[in-house]
Amino acid sequence: MDNKKISAVIEAILFASGEPIEEEKLSEAAGATGQELDEAIEVLRQKYGSDDSALTLLKLENAYQLAAKEEYAPFIKAALEIKKNSVLSPAAMEALTIVAYNQPVTKGFVEQVRGVDSSGVVNSLVEKGLLAEAGRLDLPGRPIAYKTTDSFLRAFRLSSIKDLPELPEQKQQISFDELLENEQTSRE
Repeated sequence: MDNKKISAVIEAILFASGEPIEEEKLSEAAGATGQELDEAIEVLRQKYGSDDSALTLLKLENAYQLAAKEEYAPFIKAALEIKKNSVLSPAAMEALTIVAYNQPVTKGFVEQVRGVDSSGVVNSLVEKGLLAEAGRLDLPGRPIAYKTTDSFLRAFRLSSIKDLPELPEQKQQISFDELLENEQTSRE
């Protein structure tokens, strides 16, 4: 099969799926080698990279997905009568951050870091599709571990969890006492 045909097969698979498809499955389904898949993906990337295309090719870890470009979201929402995206609460963002940087983790770990009950927040993030169960840990009670999902990557425009910004070192962080001191100084 020639490169154009492989690109068309990959495009059809991604369009029909609507979900991310792993590279290995794409290669197998298209009957393509790894090199042929890479070339076909590059053809699609160029095709969807142009200004006259409303679609984009997303790379999520070792998978690909076709999606509408962000600038067309208002039109899609209007046509499909999709409600406005719900904003995540500060508690949800905090819990999501804890899971993203430490995954897989349990609700208990999130609660220990946050210092408050986080069961409802974690359950809400699972319902929104940003977190998913990652199995059970081999600890007493066999607690459920959680990890981020492909929806998390899409929502935060990341190709991989490795694309998360690095956490600042302890010496670069401001302490609560320094924050209070700075606030008092600015009031004077």
